[in-house]
Amino acid sequence: MTQTAILYPVFVLVLLTFFLQGWMRKERVGAIKRGEVQFKDISLRQQAWPSRATQISNAFHHQLEVPILFYALVAFLMITSQVNIIFLVLAWLFVAVRVVHAYIHTTINQQPYRFYAYAAGSLILFVMWVLFAIRILFFTTTGA
Repeated sequence: MTQTAILYPVFVLVLLTFFLQGWMRKERVGAIKRGEVQFKDISLRQQAWPSRATQISNAFHHQLEVPILFYALVAFLMITSQVNIIFLVLAWLFVAVRVVHAYIHTTINQQPYRFYAYAAGSLILFVMWVLFAIRILFFTTTGA
């Protein structure tokens, strides 16, 4: 396994984010064209979008929140050459849960299901950070 193998789940998560961004744009442009919202109603980020456009927008924005900690961790894993099979499996699990979260968010959008997906992803990411910290703090040597 190479250190770059950890980038494959990153690519999937980035693809999901761009997909949701495109879908959000489609929903928002459609709402404007249908006259459901006017530019003056949303020029200062007011919450005037129709429900469906807001639902997709929220799903997109959620891909910019917790996942930023995932992206940072992947970068740190690669910089420190700490990528291993455990991190790779956890990375894929995190991305799978984020896909499930986005699916729930853009379809049934019901709690507690969406929360369970969010919590599972957060727990996986927390475990990844703890394992990384332990490896760095206790199992690496410095060149000093």
